[in-house]
Amino acid sequence: MKIPAALCLLACLASTSFAQEEDELTAKARVLPTIGPGLRSIRVGADGNTYVLIAPASYVAVFGKDGKLIRNVPSYAGTSGPQSPELRSIRFGESMDVDASGTVYVADRAANAIKIWDPAGHARLAQVNAPLSIAALPDGEVAVATLREPHLVIVFDKNGRDVREFGDPEPLTDRSDLNRFLNIGELASDAQGHLFYGFAYTPEPTVRQYDRFGYAALDIQYTALDAAPEAQAIRREIQRQEKKNDAPVFKRVLNAVGVDRDSGEVWMAVGNNLLRFDKEGTRRAGYKLYTPEGARLEPNMILVERDRLLIGSDPLGIYVFARPDKKTSQ
Repeated sequence: MKIPAALCLLACLASTSFAQEEDELTAKARVLPTIGPGLRSIRVGADGNTYVLIAPASYVAVFGKDGKLIRNVPSYAGTSGPQSPELRSIRFGESMDVDASGTVYVADRAANAIKIWDPAGHARLAQVNAPLSIAALPDGEVAVATLREPHLVIVFDKNGRDVREFGDPEPLTDRSDLNRFLNIGELASDAQGHLFYGFAYTPEPTVRQYDRFGYAALDIQYTALDAAPEAQAIRREIQRQEKKNDAPVFKRVLNAVGVDRDSGEVWMAVGNNLLRFDKEGTRRAGYKLYTPEGARLEPNMILVERDRLLIGSDPLGIYVFARPDKKTSQ
């Protein structure tokens, strides 16, 4: 579904007009030091435990508040649990989410499936071709972004049925396989059931907001003047590659997306730049990210919590930052 042109224009103008100097933001510490290469997803459950997906690994690791490993998901002893080998392990997990009940959702790209484990250990599976990102929705639904399907998003219900599909790829080239690749995206959701689709390869870093039923409400774009040369270079590269029959090869533009689940604010990572947008799409701040040792940090994961940010980087690991937008209230 296409976003109304007026809404997109307002969001784009707002983000441009608020361009400002970026501050430096240095991590307070590295957490879960055993996690590094292969990091795919980080979530903090309602129980306060931290869920981490790395690839390749056959499970999601669950860490307690003290940072100690307390269990793996899935983990079945002997012959207990599902008999299907697909539901007893993960082949290659690309993305993971956890809902309020503690149910774990994994996009297993190697198995062409979404695998789901509830807190009691019950498991179920939904087949989908080349899943790349997932986000839990209310009522046991899960949204999936894929590489192969014609729409950007597929939503499965709690029984694994495909209940709706939505999102038209942006027309960036006439070559269909190249265009679908350029529309690969990352999903996130908020507490109100909104779904956010971050376009990983479009020339302008873009996050599109949908309601849970697939109606687009807003495009949030980074279109500051300093981003224009890079966007123009990407468009030239698209033109170059569309003349060939080779598989698409592009560097990611939008490295990661995080959403404040309470406010709906969006955080984008572009290189080692972290950009914060309010729920209307206005850019409010930008930061250069660094580790405690002063190394550049380029995220592939952003988890926005009420008083901190968890920033993940493959292979550097997971770092905790104080939320710079909360300093005045602390």
